[in-house]
Amino acid sequence: MPVPDAPVTGVPSDPTGSAASVPARPSRLDPAIAAQLRRTADGLVAAVVRAHDSGEVLMVAWMDDEALHRTLTTGRATYWSRSRREYWVKGATSGHHQYVRSVALDCDGDALLVSVEQVGAACHTGHRTCFHTELPVTGTGASA
Repeated sequence: MPVPDAPVTGVPSDPTGSAASVPARPSRLDPAIAAQLRRTADGLVAAVVRAHDSGEVLMVAWMDDEALHRTLTTGRATYWSRSRREYWVKGATSGHHQYVRSVALDCDGDALLVSVEQVGAACHTGHRTCFHTELPVTGTGASA
């Protein structure tokens, strides 16, 4: 569900023509923040979402510049849906809201760590976290 907001300004230009450094959709994101992002060819950055209180990893989603702008300025986790090709605010239809407490950019600029107050399940399956399926690890990982 798109979030009503003020009009979006133009897309910043990139003199190198690199698709990964130019957002795919127009945005009002602060240009100083936008300049630090390393995007996929689709103009997206991975957003790892964790519970603010426990640090538990809840989910991974995608943000473009505008989704990040909306997240930072509204305090509500907003993502870009690759399948629906639209913005969605976590909880708008499910009631399982994410209230943003902090956002950090990793050292490479290609991932965000979003700390949230999670209300209800984070996963669309109804689980608290999307990482509820444990896989067997048979190696010891010990070095000789």
